[in-house]
Amino acid sequence: MSRPVRTRTDPDEMRVRILEVAEDHFRRIGYQKTSVADIASELGMSPANIYRFFPSKGAINESICGRVTQEIVDLAFAVARTKATAAEKIDRLLTAIHRHNKSTLIKEKKTHDMIAVAMEENWPIIKEHIDRMTTIFEAIIREGVEAGEFQVDDPAAAARAVKISFIPFFHPLLIEHCIRHGEDTEADLRGQIRFILKALGKTG
Repeated sequence: MSRPVRTRTDPDEMRVRILEVAEDHFRRIGYQKTSVADIASELGMSPANIYRFFPSKGAINESICGRVTQEIVDLAFAVARTKATAAEKIDRLLTAIHRHNKSTLIKEKKTHDMIAVAMEENWPIIKEHIDRMTTIFEAIIREGVEAGEFQVDDPAAAARAVKISFIPFFHPLLIEHCIRHGEDTEADLRGQIRFILKALGKTG
C-alpha cells in the first residue's frame, strides 16, 4: 500500500522563504520598521509561526545581514580566484569592496543603514564577516610572498594590518561621511592602496 505524499513545507525551505520576504521588506522600508507581524502577514501565517523557525527578530536581522555581507565575500573570492598577480588582486579586491559599499549607500540606503548599525553594535555576524575577509587577504598575501612579490614575515599580521588601514574605505559610516562632505573617495582610495602595497614590500 502506497504512503500518502507529504505536503508539509521543509523547515529549511520555510526559513529561506521567511528570509526572502524579510530581506525584501528590509531593503524597501528598513529593518527597524519591519516587524515580525509584517513578515508573517506577507507569508499568510501567524507571527507565532515565524518564531518556530527563528527565535527572535534579532535572529532574522542577523541572517539578513549575513546574506548581504555574503555578497561581498563572493565578490572577494571571485577576485582571489583570478590568475592576476597578488598585487593586482589586492588592488582589485580593495577597489571592488569600496565601490560595492559606496554603491549600497547610494542605491540601497536602507541596507547601508542596517550594516552601519550592525558594525556599530558589533553584531556577531559582522565579526564573522570581517574574519572571513581577513582570511582572504591573508591567502592573497601568502601567495604574493611565495611568488616573491611581497616581503613580509607574517602574512596573518599583514592581513590584519591591511584590514585596519582599509577601514575608512570599508566602514559604511565613514564612507557616508566622506561622500556627504564631498571628498574624492576614489583618489583617496588609490593613494591608500599604493600605501598598502608599499607596506607589503611590493617589488617591481
